[in-house]
Amino acid sequence: MKRHGRVLVVEDERSFADALAAGLRADGFEVETAEDGLLGLDAVLSRPFDVVVLDLMLPGLTGLDVCARLRRAGVEVPVLVLTARDGELDQLRALRIGADDYLTKPFSYRVLLARLHVLLRRSGPRGSDVLAAGDLVLDRVGRRCRRGETAIELTPREFALLELLMSRPGQVVSKRFAIDEVWDPAIPVQSNVLEVYIAYLRRKVDVPFGRHAIGTVRGCGYRLDPGGG
Repeated sequence: MKRHGRVLVVEDERSFADALAAGLRADGFEVETAEDGLLGLDAVLSRPFDVVVLDLMLPGLTGLDVCARLRRAGVEVPVLVLTARDGELDQLRALRIGADDYLTKPFSYRVLLARLHVLLRRSGPRGSDVLAAGDLVLDRVGRRCRRGETAIELTPREFALLELLMSRPGQVVSKRFAIDEVWDPAIPVQSNVLEVYIAYLRRKVDVPFGRHAIGTVRGCGYRLDPGGG
């Protein structure tokens, strides 16, 4: 069976963690589990993983604390957060801290599996390590962005969206394609999540520099100017 990658499941509900691990192993993943936040943090800092499935409600350290400490340590492993609380505040806090995606319990295993594959595909090798559009530069390996000599801080989701645009300079990226690649195919195209993040990016990579690199193609999608605007 083809091996898809190494997954760490950080979950304190033992039966749930065991069932999830068994399913992922059956689908071709190597899986390790940790039953509290401290053990999960130690595992990621000491061993390589391709993706982390992280529950928010954990003993020791909360999932939010674990994610925040990983990002402060410069660890960019994709993190999929699980939460039993159906609230936008928890989801927004997780994404702002550095999580890449989230699912609210209860969820479909097949949806989780699909999202893991999206995260692995997004974080895997995708051509050149450095993308450039004029003086706008994106370092895929170092996970850094700069405009000229000015460093620009991006969240993981902002980085993924800019990477998608910069990997197709001058081409129109449709809303449906961007949502599928950066978020989730289950998100309806009517959602405004893409517009919100395009605005975030423009405020970081264009507006402070008097540039207009990210253009709107009305009724179609967005396009990045190969010259950097």
